[in-house]
Amino acid sequence: MALEFRLPDIGEGLTEAEIVEWLADVGDRVVADEPLVVVETDKTQAELPAPVSGVLLHRGAPEGAVLAVGEILAVVGEPGESWRPESGRSESGHAEDPGSRAAGERPPIRPGAGEGAITALPLVRRAAREAGVDLSDVVGTGPGGRVTRSDLAAHIERTGAPGERPPLVGTLVESAEDLGGAPTGSETVRLGPTRRAISDRLTEAWREIPHVTTFDSFDASALLDERRRLSEATGSPVPVEALVISAMVPVLGRHREFNATLRGDELTLHGCLDVGFAVDAGDGLLVAVVRDTAGRSVGELADAVRDLSARAKNRTLTRPEMTGATFTISNIGAVGGGYGTPIIPLGTTAILSIGRASDTVIARNGGITIAPMAPLSLSYDHRVIDGAAGRAFMSDVVTALEHPIRA
Repeated sequence: MALEFRLPDIGEGLTEAEIVEWLADVGDRVVADEPLVVVETDKTQAELPAPVSGVLLHRGAPEGAVLAVGEILAVVGEPGESWRPESGRSESGHAEDPGSRAAGERPPIRPGAGEGAITALPLVRRAAREAGVDLSDVVGTGPGGRVTRSDLAAHIERTGAPGERPPLVGTLVESAEDLGGAPTGSETVRLGPTRRAISDRLTEAWREIPHVTTFDSFDASALLDERRRLSEATGSPVPVEALVISAMVPVLGRHREFNATLRGDELTLHGCLDVGFAVDAGDGLLVAVVRDTAGRSVGELADAVRDLSARAKNRTLTRPEMTGATFTISNIGAVGGGYGTPIIPLGTTAILSIGRASDTVIARNGGITIAPMAPLSLSYDHRVIDGAAGRAFMSDVVTALEHPIRA
């Protein structure tokens, strides 16, 4: 009997997801708990497994379409069985996936297609698609023959494939000629789930929170020296974010209103310090959260930042790893940034942005010297924090960053 598999809530508060890639065609045999489809939510991509073994009879929407939680995602049944919505459309009103005709109307089932299917993470599948590479031509060296990114890169280098093309922000909607007078070469794109979610949250934060931004700079000599020393000692590059988080712990302990949440007329001063840091994930910034930072060494913070950064870029972070930050830092210096006006994440009262350090001529102790000065931009919620408190906090931040604690 055909089983209707509906889009589950794979994250707290999820309402919809976009179909990124189907890993099986209608008529293919699928295996329970084996990957069936890749979906993208507002923050992450996930492979959803087949709920049971059988034959894929129906795909609820084509790649690029958006489904709401609870709508039919796929239908799995027995060989020879057919299934069709009464109206030829899914319950959500999405046009039926062209590959969703009843199995009886498809070519004969390919024996063992599910069991012998190529395995690769969504990131690798997308990279292969953008490079124009057929994954069946790539030798997989990962567990169970999984094709890894290194396998794909080696294949491209060996065969001279064109390589990856940068992805669009979203999905092409219509050509310039269809836009009635748009300049030749223009195009309109539909924002993807990540960019839509970022847009919604930033709009709400800007509308709800009265922002004040204050600026300063600090001599990054000691911080960069400590980073260099730790990197050499451990044999691994130490992320700047790890050193900044370590320096911020005592400062936030003294200025608790900067590590807080305002709800109505009640301010919660958090006892924990869970620091979010921004990661450039290609199609938008994601915020990964390092938990319980007050109890971690710089080395432990560095390990956490490296791990979370890699998984943010691979879109494999879990929802708890992207939510619940009590304070946020943004290292815009990593992309060449200087001063800015960072937007405060909802549920917090402040965010600190750190720009790229550059050699600057400064006056010190009656003389002239050159030092790597790094710009700082602090945005805070003016409902909770006034200007004097903002400047006092920034002064302590500068002192802490200029005198990092040696690990």
